[in-house]
Amino acid sequence: MITLPGQLAIKTIHGRNGDFNVGRLATSIGEFVVKNAELDQYDEGKYEGDFVIAEIRPSTYHANGRMVIEIRALLGGMTLSNVDALSGDEARQLSPQEVDPIDEEAQAPAPAKAKAPAKAKSRGPRDPLVDTTPFGSATTAPVTSEASAEADDAALFGTLWPLDEIVKLDATVDRRVLRQQRDRLGMLGYTFEPLSQDWHLAKA
Repeated sequence: MITLPGQLAIKTIHGRNGDFNVGRLATSIGEFVVKNAELDQYDEGKYEGDFVIAEIRPSTYHANGRMVIEIRALLGGMTLSNVDALSGDEARQLSPQEVDPIDEEAQAPAPAKAKAPAKAKSRGPRDPLVDTTPFGSATTAPVTSEASAEADDAALFGTLWPLDEIVKLDATVDRRVLRQQRDRLGMLGYTFEPLSQDWHLAKA
């Protein structure tokens, strides 16, 4: 693991699984493709700072009938000092034909799973005319839309719920979940601060 100063150019691509970001890290030892999940929180632009490189390895994937081989850097962290806009030329250097990392992971062969135990035979559909509610049971009150949304948010954010005014997402969760959290925070009035790498609730 090494720490190097450099510049990370991030481009946003609109894919079928939602917006995702790809990055190109320029350092003194070379340029590398970066596809860390946490990049999906950032706006398109150029980010300067110190980057902790945990691993450098070749990576391949299939796209539009071609095989792409790239040198990829896995970031273990970064400390950013400056943010700038991405110029048109710089944006064009980052290929818009990138495969979504979610789809790329789906291309990889899945590890063999242990065979699940056989399920007990179902007794068939329940007769809708037979009331099986135990005697004396109270009927459940209908859930309001507000309570339902809060329950959905609690399930989405897990241990981060209830949310504070400053929220730092866990980039080790599933990529789909991270993107859902990102989109939901935007809807709730949070904005991402790249230098501190966390979300801040906008003041009224």
